[in-house]
Amino acid sequence: MRRRSLLASMGAGLGATFAAPHLAAAQNAPGRRVLRFVPQADLALLDPIHSVAFVTRNHALLVYDTLYGWDAALRAQPQMADGPPVFEENGRRAAITLRDGLRFHDGEPVRAKDCVASIRRWATRDAFGQALWAATEELAAADDRRLVFRLKKPFPLLADALAKVGTHLCVMMPERHALLPSSQAVPEIIGSGPFRYVAAERVPGSRNVYERNPDYLPRAEPASYLSGGKQVFFDRVEWLTIPDGATASAALQRGEVDWWEQPAIDLVGALKRSRGLKIDILDPHGSVGFLRFNCLLPPFDNPAIRRAILRGTNQVDAMTAAAGDDKAYWHVPYGFFAPGSVMASDVGLDALRHPLDSAGMQRALAEAGYKDERVNLLAATDFPVINAMSEVCGDVLRRGGVNLDYVATDWGTVTQRILKQDPVAQGGWNMMVSYTAGSAQVNPAANNLIRGHGRAALFGWPTIPRLEELRNAWFDAPHDATRAGIGREMQQVAFDQVPYVPLGQFFSPTALRSDLQGMLKGVALFYGIQRA
Repeated sequence: MRRRSLLASMGAGLGATFAAPHLAAAQNAPGRRVLRFVPQADLALLDPIHSVAFVTRNHALLVYDTLYGWDAALRAQPQMADGPPVFEENGRRAAITLRDGLRFHDGEPVRAKDCVASIRRWATRDAFGQALWAATEELAAADDRRLVFRLKKPFPLLADALAKVGTHLCVMMPERHALLPSSQAVPEIIGSGPFRYVAAERVPGSRNVYERNPDYLPRAEPASYLSGGKQVFFDRVEWLTIPDGATASAALQRGEVDWWEQPAIDLVGALKRSRGLKIDILDPHGSVGFLRFNCLLPPFDNPAIRRAILRGTNQVDAMTAAAGDDKAYWHVPYGFFAPGSVMASDVGLDALRHPLDSAGMQRALAEAGYKDERVNLLAATDFPVINAMSEVCGDVLRRGGVNLDYVATDWGTVTQRILKQDPVAQGGWNMMVSYTAGSAQVNPAANNLIRGHGRAALFGWPTIPRLEELRNAWFDAPHDATRAGIGREMQQVAFDQVPYVPLGQFFSPTALRSDLQGMLKGVALFYGIQRA
């Protein structure tokens, strides 16, 4: 891990050598306002329904828009919708009216039928969407501006579902794209958001380009997270993929790029000391690292083996690797729901406070029935935070007696491979490390990772019927006290069945030129931000 300290000292020279190819095509056009951004990873997949990668989610927030969006307090606010859903018939009918004048980037108006098809497609993938769809008897367009839900039972969280911030955003796309199965990526990126995607300038693994949408109609309210008036102050945004941290650091310090979304933690100190730069925390809700199992394949179809690995995992080591020695940047122990949320509790946390040593983990694995099967761990080497946590998990697994195939690869390959349910010999996988937004773990509707509905679940596909029963009870719970009780039992079941191993909560710094102002907190957003 400490090799990044060496890279930091080499940054200037490496930047001069390697940054130029990325930046040669990114020069400011005369008279144009351009923001150059280094994303957390390469944008390998462009369809936000087809991909679970945060980098795809962030890309989607430039080009698409949503009916509702969470504000900074995580409350659903109207976005493309003219107002909140109008409930009638004792909550069994909900009508949503679109704002007037909305248009897609191809000039076509946004119609209710586009939204109906978009919601249907999203609901096949997203956990919150699946819950909404299970409660929906019919969804149809009443006319060009109104769509109507007919519900089997009241669903008061309707706007919250359509506003969610995590992966699988409920974006609105043209009907011809939304009618495609969610397993098939859309053929082109056409949204109605504040930026247009410039497909002709895409260089896979290197560059993605966005231009301001002159036809976008911001709301009147001030921008707040994913809601409000999305005012754009740049004509063009260029995403430049620079996998090497020292190269990205040097480019930022020389002013060749303006914003580095997620610098390697070992480089943050040097960036803080650099003139013309500033460091900030992008997401006050933090991120949650996790080790995910493929529960379809042996040996991790056995929850006892998953429990043994959870018991041997040291969250402190994982968070130190991800966010450094400063405890202000991370929090442990961390269970299955965000601290401070109604669902959070201390049930089962002793398993993480007192991890097994290597010998204890070996004994636990043997008692669970592990027979030295060869298993792989997908590790994204071009994604610093994920790479750091993967190295820690790989070391724990090896010392704990796991016969490990450590597959060092790029993040784009990981995001594509984890969608496969095939055996390992046919391109499948056993384990992977990643992270999710802390805001996505405030409740079981947003926390896709805690689903237990088998092959229909998020990648990893655990089958845990009791988690599904409790999750369904949460939707019907009348008040927070009942929800808190459900949270305690869900966490107890999760520690027993282990759909994934939580690695802890961390707060990632972001680095940008000091003349940039108006950056909104939450995720990388490109409205509101401007050059002083």
